[in-house]
Amino acid sequence: MKILITGATGFIGSHLTEELQKRGHTIRCLIRKNSNLEWINHLPVEYIEGDYSDINSLKKTVADVDQIYHTAGVTKSKTKDGYFKGNHISTRNLLQAVLASNKNLKRFIQISSGTATGPSVDGNPIKEDAPLHPITTYGISKMEAEKECLRLMDKIPITIVRPPAVYGPRDKDVFEFFNTINKGLQPMVGFKDTYVSLIHVKDLVNGIILAGEHNQSAGQTYFISSERYYNWKELGLLTSRIMNKKVFRLRIPKSFIYVIATIAEFTSLFSSKPALINLEKARDMVQDAWTFSVEKAKRELGFRELLSIEDGITDTVNWYRDHGWLK
Repeated sequence: MKILITGATGFIGSHLTEELQKRGHTIRCLIRKNSNLEWINHLPVEYIEGDYSDINSLKKTVADVDQIYHTAGVTKSKTKDGYFKGNHISTRNLLQAVLASNKNLKRFIQISSGTATGPSVDGNPIKEDAPLHPITTYGISKMEAEKECLRLMDKIPITIVRPPAVYGPRDKDVFEFFNTINKGLQPMVGFKDTYVSLIHVKDLVNGIILAGEHNQSAGQTYFISSERYYNWKELGLLTSRIMNKKVFRLRIPKSFIYVIATIAEFTSLFSSKPALINLEKARDMVQDAWTFSVEKAKRELGFRELLSIEDGITDTVNWYRDHGWLK
């Protein structure tokens, strides 16, 4: 098939691009003018520069493709407007371009986020039909993008995929966890165990493609997530053993996380980059559980994780070391 991938230069998008190209598809990548092509410049793919605010340019980009994997988005922004432009409005414009110029599209795969649903409120893993209650601007912007998809599911064959926290080679977010372990420290939020769904990018990509290619998945939403849930102490113990590091574990009161976030957010006012941790990220961090049920994807798509958590962490650590991110 001829496939358009947005966000192909990013962490998830670059792995998805590699895998789809490996499977023999013709790949078109929608990129920005100053996109860093580091992770995909070795691939025989077509590049098209585009602007998500210009529907006319998007019409030409989507006109002759069979599938669209929309992985592009904004995960960090100094303004609320930045999240909505990068996640909500870009999705709306891309869908409008499809409506106008590609009536034969076989599938539009929207890569959303578990943050669109919000954290677990009763200790049980969240299922796809649970009410949405995002707690951050990022989560709200991803929810609004999903709503744009839902409005057009009778006109466009759309599948929504919600990943949890994702780790693996090239990732810069969960990398901070590995980096602190490498330095011999593991800060842990609160005084009881908190739980998270966590998936290696290779397993996520396989699940995304399953969702995109399955005959019955149009009009459906899926969590492509880990088959079990982890607490951060367990992950720290495993990672420190794999890295052969002695680690001091420090429990930090939830209230103190907000103090750190406030200082970081204030400091970022004098920087061109958003803070690594801000008040909204702190709100994410103090939740008891970010866990999602993968039963629907297992039942309907045949999805299964192929990498154990041990193998996934080992693969990630080795990549970070090989590329000089961990020293």
